[in-house]
This record gives sequence, structure tokens and C-alpha cells, in this order.
Amino acid sequence: MPNPLKYNKKFDELNEEEKQLLEINKKSIADFVEQSSSISDVNYATRNAHAKTYAVAKGTFWIDPVIPEALKPFFDKEKFDLIIRFSNAQLKIKNSKKDIPAYGFAVQIRDENNNLLSNYPLVNFPLFPVNSVSTFLKLFTAINRFYLQGWRNLFSIITQMTKLLPSVFTGSFIRNILKLIGKRNDFILSFDYHSVGAFRLGDHMIKIKLSPKSVNKNIGKKQNTRKALRSYLQRNDFTADVLIQLCYDLKDQPINNLNVEWKNSPFIKIGEVKIDKNSLLNPRESCNELLSFNPFESKAIFQPVGKIQKLRDEAYKVSVQTRRKINTLLHGKKSEL
Repeated sequence: MPNPLKYNKKFDELNEEEKQLLEINKKSIADFVEQSSSISDVNYATRNAHAKTYAVAKGTFWIDPVIPEALKPFFDKEKFDLIIRFSNAQLKIKNSKKDIPAYGFAVQIRDENNNLLSNYPLVNFPLFPVNSVSTFLKLFTAINRFYLQGWRNLFSIITQMTKLLPSVFTGSFIRNILKLIGKRNDFILSFDYHSVGAFRLGDHMIKIKLSPKSVNKNIGKKQNTRKALRSYLQRNDFTADVLIQLCYDLKDQPINNLNVEWKNSPFIKIGEVKIDKNSLLNPRESCNELLSFNPFESKAIFQPVGKIQKLRDEAYKVSVQTRRKINTLLHGKKSEL
């Protein structure tokens, strides 16, 4: 097996145009969050993405005792404590029975002293439809403005979406879209969850996959997603394998090309995530609503890699700072979800 490629900060660097577009986008994020309570018709400021929380739970990351020797320095304990947030990717909260199957499984890892080690916002679709930073920022800004200003921004959204077409017409992307359509009515915990972009593991670069074990995809067919999930977690343990792929060759494992799956890099099991039954936390408590899963708050050796990933740093900061300021003013310790 070849040696993994080493992380280089050049993978993350934005050009001047991209930096300018990011500043415009940050303003649109702050404006969205400030108006988000009206947009979603709730009494608190929401996130700018994955606004709808289904549940928050405590969990445990159990390390596999037979992981490769080279990985052991990063996983030097038997287990780590987790806080997990289940969500939907939509910007607007809707009280519908069934949401579009765009789910989030955000994981916060802490040590035995409750110090933050890393945040991993995982999603149930392994690819990202945009490789161009400029196109993504223009599209995201246009969507934010659409929610704030209405239909006059529709043309801008359509313009940017047409630029996405070449990115979505790849074998990997089409195959995963068809797979998602086939699973659109499946139970939220029956999906695999992915990091989409790459993350550092020391000097190495990895992708992460969470693969649930023995979860019936037909659970909760007649319930809305939130009720089905909470009911399941109150009555059942949940376990998922944690797998990683290492980056060896940019041709087969591209860092800044997120619309194709990595190949020629075998999955390595590093442990299991377990949620014991009845480990749900109260999502209405302000400490849980105000949780941040910003991956750039992680220790440096676990942070995201890549230009699209780099955008998350500023976007998360603006979103969480604006949200916390408003919710603290509105509710103090009583911020609701």
C-alpha cells in the first residue's frame, strides 16, 4: 500500500475573487439568520443550514482495538464521549409529515475532561454538486436573498444552478441520486452518513463514513421523521461502524473535486458509534439549541481540508454568532428549538 499524501495548506487557499464573494455571502448569512424566526415562523433564530433539529443525543465512540498501528496515536483512548444532532438540510423549518431525505448526523467528540476534540457534520449524501467556489458562493447568496427578498432573486438562482449541470452529470453523482430516490422513504437511521469533503488526520487526509448496523429501513413509515426517530432512540440502542478512507493519490482521491467518490482507497474501520436507548437530550434547552458543530473549532489535526470546506469556517462563525446573539436577547436561558 502506498504512503498517504500529506496535508498542505495550499489545498485550502482561496483566490481574491473568492474571498470577495465570501464577504458578500457572509452578509447574506447574517441577514438570513436575523430574519430566520419569521422565515420559519418560530420564536427563535435558526441555523442558516440544517435548521430543523429532529433530536439531540449523547453517544459514545468506541475505538476498534485492532486499528492500524499508524492510526493509534489519534485514538489513544478506549472510548470518547459524543453529542449528536440529527437534522434536515433545509434552510426553512416546515412542519410537514415527511421532509425531503436530506439528513444530517452531526457529531461532536470530547475527551474525558469534556474538552472539544473535533466536530464532524455528516450527511446522508456522499457528494457535493459544486466544485467551483465562486459558483457555490453566488448560488448560496442568491438562495439566502430569495428567502429574504422573494421572487426577484429567482433568476439569479436559476443562472447559478445552470452552471452546476456539468458537475452533476457524472457517473458517481447520477448513481447516488438514483440510490437516494430509491431510499427516499427509508428511516433516517438506516442511511449511511458521509463527511462529503476531506478532513485532516494529523498529516494525513481522510474521508469519513458512518454505516449503521441492523436498522430496519421501514421503521416509522406512518410517522413524521422527528417522532419516528425519537421513538426509536427511546426504545432501542443504535450502533454504526466508523470507517475512513485515506488520500494516496489526488487523481483517485481528489480533495477539491467533491462530485466524485474516492476510489482505490479501501475503507478502514476505526471504531463504532453507539447511542444507548433513552440517551436523548432535551432539544429545547438553550445549551443544546446553541450547540455549534463547526468543524473548524476542532483541534488543528482534525480540521477540514479543501476550498469548499474552507468556506464553512467563516459561514459557521457568522451563523452561530448571529444566532446566539439573537436567541440570548430573545430568550436568555430559555431559547427553544
